[in-house]
Amino acid sequence: MLVFLNGRVVPEEQAVVSVFDRGFLYGDGLFETLRVFNGKPFRWNQHLERLRLGAEFLKIKSPFAAEALRAFAGELIVKNQMPDSLLRLTLSRGVGVRGYSPKRAENPTVVMSLHPAPRAPASGPAPPGSFPRHAGSETGAPPAWKVITSSFRLPSGEPLSQFKTCNKLPQILARAEADAAGADEALLLNTEGLVVEAAGSNLFWIEGDTVCTPSVASGILPGVTRAAAIEICRSLGVKCRESGVASEKLKRSEGIFLSLSSWGVVAAKSLDGEELEQSPLIGQLRLAYWDLVRSETA
Repeated sequence: MLVFLNGRVVPEEQAVVSVFDRGFLYGDGLFETLRVFNGKPFRWNQHLERLRLGAEFLKIKSPFAAEALRAFAGELIVKNQMPDSLLRLTLSRGVGVRGYSPKRAENPTVVMSLHPAPRAPASGPAPPGSFPRHAGSETGAPPAWKVITSSFRLPSGEPLSQFKTCNKLPQILARAEADAAGADEALLLNTEGLVVEAAGSNLFWIEGDTVCTPSVASGILPGVTRAAAIEICRSLGVKCRESGVASEKLKRSEGIFLSLSSWGVVAAKSLDGEELEQSPLIGQLRLAYWDLVRSETA
């Protein structure tokens, strides 16, 4: 596997970062995960804009312009022969003085790597009925995940939650709880007691004819796939609104789904061991999402 590191494309065993890099020491950095389809990163501009805003907030100056990074990403995809993959882009503050102060950390580290991606579904009408179970099927069958509620909480209104920082300990611990419970994903509540997002994905649920999702102000990461799902709802004439939701109300909804770059739209099969309704709207949105990916990467 070839990896991009600070302007060079090198074999992964040569892609070495200093043990004094602040990304390693403190999680002092940002990352983005993009779905690559037909050899092209889906919604590159939106991901890079979020990275830019995060770098501006953290006061990290990227050594590469977005256009240069896009060219390097294309080179990496071609050289690895991975036109259908996941692209991980990481920007850390680099090496500085010992301690929390970012002084003299003047040479940020930039890494891009490619990873296998779940298989995209075939285009066409949404399949009837409920979704088959789980998680990482390579057959193209729609995934349906077991989800639990994590014991960890996210601060409401936290500005840092708007960016994909490298310090994601609450999400890591929430996913560890899901692993221990034999689940595929974990939902997190915020400090106001509302369910806001999952460890690695954004949350949606269905109330009647309306698709609902928590607001950015509640403490969520404004996902690129989340934005695409909202766009799709509007294009299909499906009502969509931002709203708060408590755990018990969420379980009584007509369906729950998650959005994330790797899988797109994923139905939740169960929450805390309770079977969930499976609205056919979820299948429609899922296939519409992949049609959007195909059209923008054609």
